[in-house]
Amino acid sequence: MKKHGLTFISSVLSALLAIFIYDSMQQPQEVIIRETVAARYANLASSDPLSTPPVAAEFRAAPNNFIKAAQAATPAVVNIRSIQSNSRFDFWGRNNWEGSAGSGVIISGDGYIVTNNHVVEGGTLIEVTLNDKRKYEARLIGSDPSTDLALLSIEENGLPFLTFGDSDSLYTGEWVLAVGNPFNLESTVTAGIVSAKGRSIDILDRQDRIESFIQTDAAVNPGNSGGALVNTNGDLIGINTAIITRTGKYEGYSFAVPSNLVQKVIKDLRDFGAVQRGVLGVFIDEISSERAEMLKLPAVAGVYITKVTPGSGAADAGLKTGDVIIRINGVTTNTLPEMQQQVGLYRPGNTIRVTYFRDGKAEELNVTLKTLASNSYFSNENDEDALRSIGFEVRDLSTEEIRQLKVSGIKVISIFKGSSIEETNMEAGFIVTHLNGQPVDGKTTFIELLRREKGKVMLEGIYESYPGEYGYSFVLE
Repeated sequence: MKKHGLTFISSVLSALLAIFIYDSMQQPQEVIIRETVAARYANLASSDPLSTPPVAAEFRAAPNNFIKAAQAATPAVVNIRSIQSNSRFDFWGRNNWEGSAGSGVIISGDGYIVTNNHVVEGGTLIEVTLNDKRKYEARLIGSDPSTDLALLSIEENGLPFLTFGDSDSLYTGEWVLAVGNPFNLESTVTAGIVSAKGRSIDILDRQDRIESFIQTDAAVNPGNSGGALVNTNGDLIGINTAIITRTGKYEGYSFAVPSNLVQKVIKDLRDFGAVQRGVLGVFIDEISSERAEMLKLPAVAGVYITKVTPGSGAADAGLKTGDVIIRINGVTTNTLPEMQQQVGLYRPGNTIRVTYFRDGKAEELNVTLKTLASNSYFSNENDEDALRSIGFEVRDLSTEEIRQLKVSGIKVISIFKGSSIEETNMEAGFIVTHLNGQPVDGKTTFIELLRREKGKVMLEGIYESYPGEYGYSFVLE
């Protein structure tokens, strides 16, 4: 019996020793679990997403995963191919094509798509490929080189689309996702954080440029241009536009146009075919530490006014050289890009609240924005002044608008508050086809007819969005 007991104890000890030796020699194993999750599309309650206030963000902690945001964004991001004909033929008589590729974001279920202007600029054919492989020929509604944005449209309904988020509520350090088609790889999702806001990197070659980018470290490469930057809720908070690189590839810095600016620009392009840009009427400069000390500012922040344009909204309201603008409508403007972005959200005729420092204390006043002194829609400064005195700005209809609407005329793009035109209750977007019964086939004809009139003037025409014909009358003295 004693012998059997010793044998049992010996066996147990041997087994325990073997288990210990095995565990010591065995390498840790990685277990990969794959799970399938049904796709979810982002939608808006409003029928017009461009008129819907952006979703205000609450503070968001670091997420456990990015599945929800990726599922919302991926179906709404498209591939865009812009093709140009270079009018050269090869040995076989075939036309050679050149072009560019990028990404775009569906922003409404009826087929409106936002992308970068540099993705589609100069394209004679624009092809859109959806996430589900369907292909469409897109129509260019309008573009704005000042912000590098463009609006496209495809003939389709019931599409997945993204909701605009409030880019002003973003926090530095907040998680974001970049979604696009880099190197023609479909639906690529990368994650990063907001590195900074209000960045200007001097990539837009225009005097009226607005550069106030969201900087992130989410990986963005060629082909991502025009794609979506979303927060962890899946809200669209930017359009990816540029990277800083020495190699031509991603090196850690990417930049996106803020969604609040995108929403304003795209709505103007959709409604008027061009951006209506309100002007404050000041020349501005950054605040240095020396200037802050001299002006007794509480911080080295704000925008210094070096000159006020006579007759501008700023001059009318009482802003002066030496004032320091620190907020627009309650939003802090510590830098030039931040102020340009805030003013860029509004149209001529809109009134904004400006908070500024003067003589060591904060003051506040309301400024009504006006238009640029020179406007590309007019070939003659006197003609521009004449139309302004009546109370509106107009442009020729595009070839595409004439084809679709089957009319000739001019389009009203802005109406000034307190003017004769505003008193008629005319709305921006009205298409003038006749002046006192005379057909209007363009801006030049309209101005010539207007110059001949005195007394009552009747403007007749249509709206794109409303059936029937409309007429508005005013007195021309």
